[in-house]
Amino acid sequence: MTDNTDSSRGYRRIAAEEAYAPPELFDLYRRMLDAGTSNDRGFDSLMGFYLGSDAPKPVAVRRRLQDLGDERLADMDATGIDHQILALTSPGTNVLDLAAAREIATITNDRLADACRRHPDRFSALAALPLQDPDAAVRELDRAVGDLGLRGIIANSHIGGSYLDESKYRPIFEAAEDLGVPVYLHPNTPSNDMIDPLRKAGLDGAIFGFGVETGMHLLKLITSGLFDRYPNLKLVVGHLGEALPYWLHRIDYMHAAQVAAGRYDTIRPLQRKPSEYFRHNIWLTTSGMPWQPAIMFAREVVGADRVMYAMDYPYQFVAEEVTTQDALPISDAEKKAFFDTTATDVFGLRAPTTAGATPSSALRS
Repeated sequence: MTDNTDSSRGYRRIAAEEAYAPPELFDLYRRMLDAGTSNDRGFDSLMGFYLGSDAPKPVAVRRRLQDLGDERLADMDATGIDHQILALTSPGTNVLDLAAAREIATITNDRLADACRRHPDRFSALAALPLQDPDAAVRELDRAVGDLGLRGIIANSHIGGSYLDESKYRPIFEAAEDLGVPVYLHPNTPSNDMIDPLRKAGLDGAIFGFGVETGMHLLKLITSGLFDRYPNLKLVVGHLGEALPYWLHRIDYMHAAQVAAGRYDTIRPLQRKPSEYFRHNIWLTTSGMPWQPAIMFAREVVGADRVMYAMDYPYQFVAEEVTTQDALPISDAEKKAFFDTTATDVFGLRAPTTAGATPSSALRS
């Protein structure tokens, strides 16, 4: 299949949160599910469904997740997506023991790098890391970025209930800042400490639980002082910020009140208001949120230059959403930033090497 972009449009459509899973990871997951050894109720719920169900959607999702060739490229062409930023699907390595996490991170990064070499105009990728061991994670990040040319880190949220605001993870953020690559904070299912009421209601997954878990994680990172410690750190989060943009006024107000009251040792003064980090260190993608009112609101409160396109392939693979976002009431220059140049700048993507026309089947209404 020929690599192509649509030169007549004047920009690429870059999808910034697109998932991949090596078969070896699914083999490990199946063994964990069969043996009942995960000790993670969210993992058992999520992957028990996606790896165990014969319903059409999970069958298609697990097939597409493992493909880095013809089917993925055909799906991109059929929906008018010029370029995907690939990343290891959640929960990735986060539920594995350290030895397995190191092995899967290495396999994943090697496979993604190979796909990027084979299709440089179609794919870029983020590095999977064994986050359980920050020193090993930094070594793999150096290899993935320096040797393989990957463009950032995928952080699939908590690691067995351990969150990245803990001081032991600081070397990873320091390395990301030094390398100038972003960290993509992606949802995980809620940890064992928070999942029970959500799971009982059937709300532990993408419908609500992902946003609750990852929105909390993002806010924990902000209030921990992470961005004061690493002022040039770049962090990307999907689903239009996991609802936090809607809460920013209240978060600022209550954070200031808590600092003044001294109620919590963990809530301390920051150099900026919590909301201001969204205009300095944080970018949002529209993955899973192809809804004009929400996109326009996010652009208004965090800045149009902070919001970029993503599809959330293959979990939420809906061709019509591309047309919906093409029709956003913004200028052509803003659309170019939304679909192309913001992602190009944040992830340090290379310019396309070839030009052509998106297939005529693309974006059929």
